[in-house]
Amino acid sequence: MMHKLLSVILLALVAGLVQTQNQIDFGQEDRVEKDRLQAVIESLCKNRAENEYFRLSTESNCRDAVRCVQNDFKGGHSLAAVRCPTGLVFDLDGQTCNWAAQVDNCDRLTKPRVIYPNLKTDEPVCPDGQLQCGNGECIDKILFCDDKPDCADGSDEVDQVCQVESDPNAAPKCDTADCVIPDCFCSADGTKVPGNLEVAQVPQMITLSFNGAVNVDNIPIYQELFAEDMLNPNGCSAKGTFFVSHKYTNYSAVQEFHRKGHEIGVFSITRKQEPKYWSKGTYDDWLAEMAGDRLIMERFANITDGSVIGIRAPYLRIGGNTQFQMMNDQFFVYDSSITAPLSRIPVWPYTLLYRMPHKCHGNANNCPSRSHPIWELPINELDRRDDPDFDETLSGCHLVSSCSNLYERDSFRRFLDHNFNRHYGTNRAPLSLSFDTSWLLSNKGFTRELATWMRKILLDHGDVYFVTHLQVIQWMQNPSDTSSLRDFAEWKEKCDIKGQAYCSLPNACPLTTRELPGEVLRLHTCMECPNNYPWLLDPTGDGFNFKK
Repeated sequence: MMHKLLSVILLALVAGLVQTQNQIDFGQEDRVEKDRLQAVIESLCKNRAENEYFRLSTESNCRDAVRCVQNDFKGGHSLAAVRCPTGLVFDLDGQTCNWAAQVDNCDRLTKPRVIYPNLKTDEPVCPDGQLQCGNGECIDKILFCDDKPDCADGSDEVDQVCQVESDPNAAPKCDTADCVIPDCFCSADGTKVPGNLEVAQVPQMITLSFNGAVNVDNIPIYQELFAEDMLNPNGCSAKGTFFVSHKYTNYSAVQEFHRKGHEIGVFSITRKQEPKYWSKGTYDDWLAEMAGDRLIMERFANITDGSVIGIRAPYLRIGGNTQFQMMNDQFFVYDSSITAPLSRIPVWPYTLLYRMPHKCHGNANNCPSRSHPIWELPINELDRRDDPDFDETLSGCHLVSSCSNLYERDSFRRFLDHNFNRHYGTNRAPLSLSFDTSWLLSNKGFTRELATWMRKILLDHGDVYFVTHLQVIQWMQNPSDTSSLRDFAEWKEKCDIKGQAYCSLPNACPLTTRELPGEVLRLHTCMECPNNYPWLLDPTGDGFNFKK
């Protein structure tokens, strides 16, 4: 029926009923026809947002789209049209013009209409323990927002409902009487210092973390930043965390960084660039990518102590409850993908047994809404203003390498100083400095500037420590004042490792896999070469059989 009505509109358009200013004007000649066509427009615009564009036909040019406009003088609606420039087509999902190769919805008339459940009613409409779907059906409350549609209309899994604040099964708000360290930590707004210590007695922890492959391109950067004489106040060498992706990684180098006490976390096998692959990924997707990545590192970097316990999602695209359920099942301890919005006072890490203490912020906004026994080490957004006292307010940046306004070494140094002072001068929440090392490679001199800044900070402050993400959690589970940190046992493990690497001449295994046809990839490892290049279906490289 709708297609027939749309065809009537198209005939009217062709007949010249679209007049100037991209407005549909049905004229005065045929009052009956005008009323009928106006009724069609009203049916199209019913319950539709004024800023939502849609198509009148899938057979016409995919460049064209229309939206509903309220007519304040005559009442009702009219349709305003837009045509994308040559070479572009209209993307219904993104609601903008885009390159044709990147748009796959030219066969659709409109975005899927969202049907919401009836969660708030004046009188109970369902038995106790149940909630009403959009179509009036009642289902158990526990079935809402579990990533499996149970309502016939799918309204129990609507993204707008399954958010941190609105999920019917959301984690409870922080209860400090029940949430106690070492297994749980929370506070109402996330800014409370663990252990009720005076701020002056809290060490300022700085976490340097790096995302992606570890290889010959960036190993010299890490060696400069973590030189043997870069020492924390307790006499132990400065430490960092490497969230390692698989492809192009040199596992003999990963093994050496682990030997020296740096932390190794997972960043996925594929680092696939498709955004929805991560934010809408299935349980099996997250399992293969993250648990598989850990299995590869444990085998080919010979990490046998069970210390690979942290995850960072590629592009910080969090996988919602699905990701965190997988993490719990696979004994991951923490995630460091959620961004805390830029604020005057930064946020401390917290456990997800209780509700997040800040707004779900960042890519895709798919934060976990349910309770999970996982630590979250949030990335406090960084202030990228050159002079925060005078410059206008700017949005923060998640990673240092995503701060697009840092071009000069001097501005980079001011940026580091200001963000350090913002943490050190308030509640001393850990300062997260996260990098994609390609950014340090392309910005010449920035690595040396960062190393110089690290030395200056350590020289000027006896209470600043460059630590791993795991060491942050260890301190929070056993808060100790700065005067006792020289003997803090958890930070003395692998304090200052010397000596030779496990192997000076690793195997450079030339390998292929049926999952990446036509590619020959080198796997650098101190271990024995596998039969195939490890990948999603074959993380050990021992071989696999496709299901027929």
